[in-house]
Amino acid sequence: MPTPLPEPVVMVVREAGDVRIHTFVAAFTGGNIANATHIVESRTRLVLVDAQFLAPYATRFRAYADSLGKPIDRVYLSHRHPDHWFGLGTAFTDVAVHALPETIDFVREHGEDSRKDHGKLGDLAPARIVVPQHAVAPGEDVIDGVRYQFDRVTETEIDVALTIRLPESGVYFVQDLIYSGTHLYLTKNIDTWIRVLSGMLLADYDLFMPGHGLPADKNEVARNIEYLAAAGQAIADGVTGKSFQEYLIQRYPERRCPGIFDIYLPRLFDGAGDY
Repeated sequence: MPTPLPEPVVMVVREAGDVRIHTFVAAFTGGNIANATHIVESRTRLVLVDAQFLAPYATRFRAYADSLGKPIDRVYLSHRHPDHWFGLGTAFTDVAVHALPETIDFVREHGEDSRKDHGKLGDLAPARIVVPQHAVAPGEDVIDGVRYQFDRVTETEIDVALTIRLPESGVYFVQDLIYSGTHLYLTKNIDTWIRVLSGMLLADYDLFMPGHGLPADKNEVARNIEYLAAAGQAIADGVTGKSFQEYLIQRYPERRCPGIFDIYLPRLFDGAGDY
């Protein structure tokens, strides 16, 4: 029998009126990268943000959502990295999935290639892909009495990402714009990324829901900015590859999930594929 994966962290992080915010974080241990997915529980239904990566965690996330006793109205997919949408094919084939048009196009055109590219995962990968069916546009919507604000953010950790704000609750779903307590997945868009995070420091929100790690406050936003600035300076100084990894691990020994380096270093420095 395969070794079971470590237990996730599951908690309610905010209650505001009829709204409860839940988070489900995969383990920080081993090769895991603490994927974080979330639930907005309102009076009569649930809205989910992202779907986990590895099949057992996706199944557990779905079981937790079902245990709340309310129907899942929809899942919002934040961006096209597979650690956020692989779980759709495992546990959410019956749920409406909403995403930005660019994300929908990517999953439709490259989703199966991405699944095959992760063949080493074996049974941890989904047996099929799910292409989001509903396009999200920047703007505002009210779902079950809760006001949602949607933004399209470009050229940060990914080329295009969806963020979601709940202004009445002070909650900001930023997903991979913030890595909370873990090492960041770095791209060449560090300067733009820093500008976006700097804007968050001025925003009227105090709870930031990341794509990796535990829920964050503005202190963690500031720490992400500092990390990005240090990484950008190292790149400007010509530090690459394993030397770059060692530098960041030594500078930030408190940050977890070093397995992220194995994923992004070939893309950042060696031109590896982007699936």
